[in-house]
Amino acid sequence: MEYQVLIVEDEEIVRDMEFATLQGEGYLCHTAANADAASELVQQRNIDLALIDINMPGRSGVQFLKELKEASPDSAAIMVTAVDDLETAMYCLQLGADDYILKPFNLDRILLSVRNALEKRRLVLENRVYQRQLEAKVREQTQRIRTTLDELQDAYDSTLAALVRSLDAREKETGSHSERVRSYTLALAEVLGVEQGRRDDLAMGALLHDIGKVGVSDNILLKPGKLDEQEWEVMRRHSRIGYDIICGVRFLDKAAEVVLSHHERYDGGGYPDGLKGEEIPLGARIFAIADTLDAMTSDRPYRKALPFQAVVDELKRCSGTQFDPRMVEAFLSIPKRQWEEIAGKALD
Repeated sequence: MEYQVLIVEDEEIVRDMEFATLQGEGYLCHTAANADAASELVQQRNIDLALIDINMPGRSGVQFLKELKEASPDSAAIMVTAVDDLETAMYCLQLGADDYILKPFNLDRILLSVRNALEKRRLVLENRVYQRQLEAKVREQTQRIRTTLDELQDAYDSTLAALVRSLDAREKETGSHSERVRSYTLALAEVLGVEQGRRDDLAMGALLHDIGKVGVSDNILLKPGKLDEQEWEVMRRHSRIGYDIICGVRFLDKAAEVVLSHHERYDGGGYPDGLKGEEIPLGARIFAIADTLDAMTSDRPYRKALPFQAVVDELKRCSGTQFDPRMVEAFLSIPKRQWEEIAGKALD
């Protein structure tokens, strides 16, 4: 690579000597007798390094250094002066000069300083290019990872949705009970101001709330008549079974709370742990409303779907006993037509 070097020196003999030495080393050299002439050359050429005399007629070398660094920040600069002034030397280095050489100088000292300054510049520029390439690769890899994670999340969601649909089908649910209660739970969580990340956990818990029924036999689960006390004891285990199934899955740990506690009652009369009031996880208290809404407004083997007003009356009647009053208030704040939009049907 042929480097372009600008020599800014008012003494002709010194200027010619520097020119001959550097040109002889293969550098493409340009000369200027003052700062004004040097400024014109900077506008016309891509200067890799400037060798600048500090004390010149007109504007000083320090002033030109400032101008050079503004116009071409990546250009290297070596200051040359006959005055041993530490303060000026430090100031030039602060402005971006790479070296400070006192006259009279040895030409070998000039050559060494030029080589070092250009090598430093080369490394800085190469590092900058490498940094940009690295950042581009990181952005590219990050996007790939995000795409992969999104695909994995879609796969998780699809797999879980298929699983719960099969569970709903096993119980001969009309439509998809689990997906409806998930949607109802999300609507309530939004009204209650639950943050988005936590809403997703609650929705997943609602979707999987009955997964523990895989551990309940068909003889009990599908029994057309009433269950006896022993059968109810088996049925009540499904929330604990469901919790045990998913609690070991890290991204479902919050959802597992809903699965475990979705049959708890606000007055402490629920199961499996007899939790009371706010001891019951928020998601389970929200879910209790969503589950009641769907259960009452869906057809059952023993009855037809009940009207929406029946749900309202039941929730008001059981507020403070079965249900958290705050959750009931949140439900009542949502218009019937919005619940119907979520359900995808009229709730007459």
